[in-house]
Amino acid sequence: MPIRTRFTIWRPLATAATAALMATLLTPATAQAGPRTSEPVYSYDAAIREAVWVDTGLDGDADGRTDRVAVDIVRPSEPAGRGRKIPVIMDASPYYSCCGRGNESQKKTYDADGDVVQMPLFYDNYFVPRGYAFVGVDLAGTNRSDGCVDVGGRSDVQSAKAVVDWLNGRGKAYTTRTGTTRAKATSWTNGKTGMIGKSYDGTIANGVAATGVEGLETIVPIGAISSWYDYYFAQGAPLFDSGPDWLSNYVESPDARARCAAVQQKIVDGAPRTGAWTPLWSERNYVPDADQVEASVFVIHGMQDLNVRTKHFGQWWDALARNGVERKIWLSQVGHVDPFDFRRAEWVNTLHRWFDHELLGYDNGIDDEPMADIERHPDQWATSHVWPPRGTEKTTLRPAEGAQEGVGVLGLNRGTGTETFTDDPAHDETDWAARIDQSTPDKAGFTTGPLTRDLRLSGSSKVTVTATPTTSTAHLSAVLVDLGPDTIRDYAAAGEGITTLTERTCWGASTTGDSACFKETAAKTANVDYTILSRGWADLASFGGAPLTPGKPYTVTLDLAATDHVVPAGHRLALIVAGTDKDLIEPPSTKPTLTLDLSRTSAKVPLVGGADAFRKATSGAAAAPGEAVLDGVREPRTAQRVPEAS
Repeated sequence: MPIRTRFTIWRPLATAATAALMATLLTPATAQAGPRTSEPVYSYDAAIREAVWVDTGLDGDADGRTDRVAVDIVRPSEPAGRGRKIPVIMDASPYYSCCGRGNESQKKTYDADGDVVQMPLFYDNYFVPRGYAFVGVDLAGTNRSDGCVDVGGRSDVQSAKAVVDWLNGRGKAYTTRTGTTRAKATSWTNGKTGMIGKSYDGTIANGVAATGVEGLETIVPIGAISSWYDYYFAQGAPLFDSGPDWLSNYVESPDARARCAAVQQKIVDGAPRTGAWTPLWSERNYVPDADQVEASVFVIHGMQDLNVRTKHFGQWWDALARNGVERKIWLSQVGHVDPFDFRRAEWVNTLHRWFDHELLGYDNGIDDEPMADIERHPDQWATSHVWPPRGTEKTTLRPAEGAQEGVGVLGLNRGTGTETFTDDPAHDETDWAARIDQSTPDKAGFTTGPLTRDLRLSGSSKVTVTATPTTSTAHLSAVLVDLGPDTIRDYAAAGEGITTLTERTCWGASTTGDSACFKETAAKTANVDYTILSRGWADLASFGGAPLTPGKPYTVTLDLAATDHVVPAGHRLALIVAGTDKDLIEPPSTKPTLTLDLSRTSAKVPLVGGADAFRKATSGAAAAPGEAVLDGVREPRTAQRVPEAS
């Protein structure tokens, strides 16, 4: 038996103590683990409902005093007693009084003291009982706020940024619109703010994030704009018959409309209908400032959104990725629809976990889950660990002449010759796709043969066209199409892919004046022979350039909308080049005939697996039965949630 000395006795004791200490530090014990989910332990009925007016520091309406924006707050009454300050979820909107929010167009309502009774949507009902404050900001010039609407410009963005500053103790707020009694938030909030909102609201979240404001921890933009020029124009081609002045007039409160004529005129002058890029558009382009974004970003967008087209999330996502911003994304088959109305239970659960992680710091694992959720078929979703998936490469596809005029082929080899079509503003992309195999005078179409394997497109495409016009003005459309039968969400119908039902489900707590119960929805579907998966448009002169010279060739590169779509084996991939896309762009002042130089026309398409995947899908052996070929990795299909290789 060895003789025990003090050293030999101490060493195992010390080793055991060290191991115990390291276990405490490195391996969270069950008893010491932090919370993973916020629970509804606060009273919504007893919540504090108050209004403050935050000073923006701007004088947009030129009345000699800085503008104040109305901020309606719903927050738990108990946090002080529980010994902690709480984070904020904010929706800054111009729509709280003019138009309403959500599928049921809810507006803010107030009691006799001017405190909010109904806050639209479920955010306050659900999150206030879980220890969050909800803040609804009226943008300058709307509802109860001073100032003027400037449609995504400095005033709009500052309306919300000033509130984030105030929540973090850096700004001024008052208990009334014109009074001098100050209001402070630092007694109840820790300043950590998450912005959320659909459409205009989500756009403001993008704009505020692009300022890099301290305290904005995350944003959740839903169907949001990233560049206002790209909302009104597509490379010089007008997307609507009116400009941002119409929208400003639509959302402004009546008293603001009376005092904001000068701001309205400035918008008109700065946004000419020629499609020229002006300083007004530069101010309203958030993409170049993606390098300032400190907040995480959870993007939600409908891939068939023809209001805020998917170019917006595509260019914003790419810019955020280049700057290493923490990101998550959902892409659905719907149009301009909130996820609460196309994937409700999963959405509430995911948003809950996202805010818990980003604003409360809970280690709930959401940051380790797949980055992307993508709706492949109505109510059937797949995931990708990163988006676009690893192995996605921009692949150059080239159109070539076929056996008959206007009906060509799409492949990897450079084409020769020309194709000619005449702009017909009475037709649109569905007319072209339905007649893809027919020689028609209004389009040139190019298709692959039937695919032998699934082919996945993931990201943004570009189509470069060299065309010679017969007139001084010309608009171009480029469309990517999946040719083959499918059942899709009927995004072109009223509801844009959903049907609103009469039954209601409840998401959070209710009061007499603010119900947490909302009408359910169901997918509205359509059986189709083809699916438009991406489109883009441009003026051949681009960005309001000089009139074209008839007979002279021009080259333009069209930015196509971002997407994630699998063209299944047996279907064909098509590229269509045409003129005016009816109801999606405005027609030019003439009806040109355009001749395409096929040797100088091509599409750069983000293919998972790149050119090799295209080559295999168009000429290789078929995949094994029951397997999908994505990323070059074969995976079994499932009925609901399909993890896709990435």
